[in-house]
Amino acid sequence: MLFLCIGNSCRSQMAEGFARKYGSDVMEPLSAGLSPASIVQPLTKTVMEEKNINLEGQFPKSLDQVDVSTCDLIVNMSGVKLPTRLPIEVREWRVEDPIGRDEETYLAVRDQIEMAVMRLILDLRKDVRNGGRGV
Repeated sequence: MLFLCIGNSCRSQMAEGFARKYGSDVMEPLSAGLSPASIVQPLTKTVMEEKNINLEGQFPKSLDQVDVSTCDLIVNMSGVKLPTRLPIEVREWRVEDPIGRDEETYLAVRDQIEMAVMRLILDLRKDVRNGGRGV
């Protein structure tokens, strides 16, 4: 499972954090960015800590730094078409990029991503119960 956004400093880091905390039974989450930032945004870490998810040690990665062949699903939050055609299912999530915005925006984005990740986890658990293998 790969969560993808532009800089891998906000949205995809949040999604990976929620997926690790709540969905490790049905997925092995990774995250990356199309044009990775130099750091995970401090506000990203702050709003995730409020959910008891620690992003210390996380760092922005490019798509080239991730072994996409190990992924069964890509969740694209970048808002742009992926640069290559991939033989992997891609789901598009429309999530505002909070970079450069205030904490209220980060909180709203965090909560939107949490709900979307939880829905995805529930879908994957249903799939596993029906004989699938998760991602």
